[in-house]
Amino acid sequence: MWLTLLSWLPTGIVLFASLGLLFSRAWRAQLILLAVEYLGVFWLVAMHWPFGLASVKLVTGWMVCATLGITQSSLKDVGDAEEMAWPQGRLFRFFMVAMVVVVVVALMPYVEALIPGIDRSVILGGLVSIGVGIVQLGITSNLLRITLSLLMVMAGFETLYAVVETSVLLTGLLAIVNLGLALSGAYWMTAAASPTREEASQ
Repeated sequence: MWLTLLSWLPTGIVLFASLGLLFSRAWRAQLILLAVEYLGVFWLVAMHWPFGLASVKLVTGWMVCATLGITQSSLKDVGDAEEMAWPQGRLFRFFMVAMVVVVVVALMPYVEALIPGIDRSVILGGLVSIGVGIVQLGITSNLLRITLSLLMVMAGFETLYAVVETSVLLTGLLAIVNLGLALSGAYWMTAAASPTREEASQ
């Protein structure tokens, strides 16, 4: 019984962090929640991978958070920017979360049949991370949030795919993809905050 509850604890961490990322407006809180989500992903992956190999995902995730945090803190007029995309209401977001949960519950039997031996806790954590990431990607125009959404989708995919494949090469490639997303997001955030040539000449 205790082992069963323990296996669901990282899923709860991923769910908490994913929903927090959707509703939070402060960029510091968003990066902290992303770091917490990577902790949950590491825990879920470690259920199927050796500890040393699974720890690569945790280290990579925290490097991603550090990269985005350093970039965001160095920009001018850093603040908890309001969303520029419609809709913005929390009620709408609650509705979208409910839709994600319904879809995830409906897909769980199919994923279990598709990937033999996978735990339901892993399915729930991975699919919710992907679903919430896609939802946030569709309702925001903030560059940091877009980057976080893509990283959430990647984290969910890696959680599910870890059951299928245990490969050092694949782990390295996925780490490079995550770092590439973080560096691309950092570049675009810096480019968007930099004054244009016309503004600099005035």
